Amino acid sequence: MIRILSAGDHFVTPELFTSEITRCVDDRVPLAFSELLLPWPHEPFGAVGTVDEASDRVDDLIAALPGIEVAVTQMAPFTPEVFASAPDLRMIGVCRGGPVNVDLDAATAAGVVVSFAPGRNAQAAAEFAVGLMLSAMRRIVVSDAELKRGVWRGDLYSFENVGGELDGSTVGLVGYGAIGRIVAKVLRAFGATVLTYDPFADASIIERDGVQVVELEELLRRSSVVSLHARLTEESHHLLDAERLALMPRGAVLVNSARGGLLDYAPLPELLRSGQLGALALDVYDIEPPPADWPLLTAPNVVLSPHLAGATKQTAERAARIVASDVERYVAGFAPTHVANPDVLARLSLQLS
Repeated sequence: MIRILSAGDHFVTPELFTSEITRCVDDRVPLAFSELLLPWPHEPFGAVGTVDEASDRVDDLIAALPGIEVAVTQMAPFTPEVFASAPDLRMIGVCRGGPVNVDLDAATAAGVVVSFAPGRNAQAAAEFAVGLMLSAMRRIVVSDAELKRGVWRGDLYSFENVGGELDGSTVGLVGYGAIGRIVAKVLRAFGATVLTYDPFADASIIERDGVQVVELEELLRRSSVVSLHARLTEESHHLLDAERLALMPRGAVLVNSARGGLLDYAPLPELLRSGQLGALALDVYDIEPPPADWPLLTAPNVVLSPHLAGATKQTAERAARIVASDVERYVAGFAPTHVANPDVLARLSLQLS
C-alpha cells in the first residue's frame, strides 16, 4: 500500500491531485489517499522558515504526514522541521516551475526525491502578458474605470493621448523560456519585431523563431514595449534598476508578469509622472500584496492585477497531471521526469528511464 498526501489549495485542489493520480497509476497498485487543504490564494504565500512562496501551515502539514510515502502539493512548506517529522516520506511532487517551497538540502539529507513541473502555466502566463501589454498601450483599464464612474474620456482619442499598435512596434522580451517563446510567437503574429535578452538560452534556436538576440542594454534602447519573463535569482534581482530603466525610449511601456524582484520599483512613479515611461503593467510586486500607501497605486497610466498570470483552469489541471505522471513513474520504480535533487536518486534505487 502506497500512502499519498494530496496537499492542495484553492487553485490546485486536493481533489484534482487525487483524481489525476488515480487515473495515472496502474489500478493494480494499492493506493491510500489523505487530503489537506491549504489556504492559498485566499491567504498570500510567503517565506516560511527556510523556504519561499509557501502557505504558513507547518503544523498542519506535520500532522498530515505520519505514514505518508508520497506527498504532492503546490504550496505546502517542506522545511527541515517537516522532514524530521516524516520518516516514511520518499517523494514530493511540486506542481510549479520550481520547488521553492521545499528545502532541497533537507530533502536530500532525508532521502526524499523532489520533482517539479516546468511549463505548467506557460500558455496562461504568455496570454496574460500580451493582455497586459494591450491594456497598457491602449488605456483599456483607465477608460473602463472612468466610464464606470460616469466620465466619457473623449480626450483619450486625441493624438497626444492615444496609444500605439503592436504591428510595426519593437518589443523586447527579457527572458526566453517557455513563456517568453509563446509571447514572441503571438507578438510576431501581430506584426511586431521581437528582441530578446537571455544569456542562458540557445541563440541559434531563438533566431530560428524569427527573434533577434541582443544584449540587455540594446534591447532597452530599441524597444517601445519591454516585457519581463526571466527567472528570479541573486544575479537577476533588480535586473532593471534606475540606470537601465533610463535607457528605454521616452513613452515606452513596461510589463512585469514574471517576478517582482526583477524590477526596481522605486524609480517607477517619477518615470510615469514625467512621461519618460508611458505606461506600466504589473502582475507581480516587490511586496505582495502591496501596502495601501504604495506610490504606484496612485501613479498615472498603471495597470495592476493580483498575481493572476498563471491562473487558468487549464493550468491547474495541467499541473496536477504533470505531478501525477511523476507519481506514476515513482510507483513503477523510475525517477520523476524533472528532479530537483538528483543526488538522492541512487539512494532510492530509482531508474533513470
